Amino acid sequence: MLLLCNYYLTYRCNAYCEFCHFGMHENFNSTPFARLEDFKSNVNQLAKLGVRFIDLTGGEPLLHRDIHLMAEFARGLNMQTSITTNGLLYPKFADKLAGKVSLLHFSLDSPDEEEHNRIRKVDCYKQVLNSLEIAKSLGEYPDVLFTVTNETYKKLPRMHEIAAKRGLVLLVNPVFSYFGNPGLSNEAVDYVDDYCDGEMDIYLNKGFMKLRRDGGNDISHPMCKAVSRVVVISPMNEIILPCYHFASDKIVIDRPIKEIRESEKLKYFQKMEGRFEFCKGCTVNCYFEPSFAFPTSFYAFASLTSKFKYGFNKLVKQKIKKRFISTKEIN
Repeated sequence: MLLLCNYYLTYRCNAYCEFCHFGMHENFNSTPFARLEDFKSNVNQLAKLGVRFIDLTGGEPLLHRDIHLMAEFARGLNMQTSITTNGLLYPKFADKLAGKVSLLHFSLDSPDEEEHNRIRKVDCYKQVLNSLEIAKSLGEYPDVLFTVTNETYKKLPRMHEIAAKRGLVLLVNPVFSYFGNPGLSNEAVDYVDDYCDGEMDIYLNKGFMKLRRDGGNDISHPMCKAVSRVVVISPMNEIILPCYHFASDKIVIDRPIKEIRESEKLKYFQKMEGRFEFCKGCTVNCYFEPSFAFPTSFYAFASLTSKFKYGFNKLVKQKIKKRFISTKEIN
């Protein structure tokens, strides 16, 4: 059952984060951008196939000049849209994106300006805080996304304070073992898990943490649903298999996506999801979030409380705030 599309609008990035590879990869900044006409055709087909969530991602997605048109088109198909940005270009697109992004995330890697800018290798700390205020002024309720590393995990309380001071949710994103990064140590996992437990305005998927404690994906009993529940599309108009992070094959979208989904190649990857040797020990959040969408495993059950808490913050608390502000303005 398809749930999510990770649509890579570009592989280009205007930051050079230590835990990422987009800005660091010299070939990525010469890759093409996704074509708007391809995007509309693909997303229209995906909506008919049942996809209800689309992550407009990159690279830095706001480098795509048509990002607002893409978000608007997906929302018009009743899809929930998400964008994660470093904030550098948000002021340019803020008005155009207002009301079109269901989940707007601003990445902040440290409460300390110097450290954040060092991790990103670009001066953007002040721009993130400025973008948060701009978004709020437009009636948006963005999230502060904190990618936790072994060097920054003890700064979690101060990151929480930055988000809480602005009435926003802090998304805690444990760095995963990839791009040469070893992932979080056991000490860091325990610290993060303990701190976030019980905090209503922090989102940390408890299923992720249990999976990490258990050593990641077990290829003999895989939890991953990266092919059956997710479709990954590249800027070159290809479906990436089995996932972006461990791509070993691709299918050019030169025929209906439904037909591609029924092809022997895709069925093979669906049968093998989570079972390849490179899937051993995987903890890539991007795919375990949809994999734990239904309470069919103990990891999925572990993630339920986190998702209920996040839903309460996004759908209840922030709607109440919006109504209160609107009533206040009328009076």
